Amino acid sequence: METYFQINDLTASKEQLNNIMNYALKRNSRIQEDPSVILHFYQAMRSFIRAGYFIAMKEKKVLINTPLEEVSPLVLGLLSEKEYQNPLLVFKKAFKEYSIQEFDYFISGMAYFSLGVYSNLPERNMINPYIHLIKMLDAAYLLLERRKNK
Repeated sequence: METYFQINDLTASKEQLNNIMNYALKRNSRIQEDPSVILHFYQAMRSFIRAGYFIAMKEKKVLINTPLEEVSPLVLGLLSEKEYQNPLLVFKKAFKEYSIQEFDYFISGMAYFSLGVYSNLPERNMINPYIHLIKMLDAAYLLLERRKNK
């Protein structure tokens, strides 16, 4: 996770994921970015997903609980109050619902459909994995920030 955020900015990652998702779900349009940028992001997200899975399976303890009265709704983003207090819940929930292979399918499908002009749309529900990835990005960043502030 640390390596991911050394190379990729949280806000830029969320914007890139959103951009790829938007173009993947639009018919007859393709993303304007260079395909190598999309491929690099795809590879980085695959690594991020695997690191998230590792965290979900190996981390047994609650890191730092943040008192709720200190949390602004703007800071929470898509995270619930419980998830903000314990970001590990985000990973556990995501990998309880979807396997690594399903997240791989999602991210590869989004990259594929965003890079070309297709009349077809992805055949599966792509919204839930997308929301999980956005939440995992927030949770991972939160975990790293809390470790730094220890």
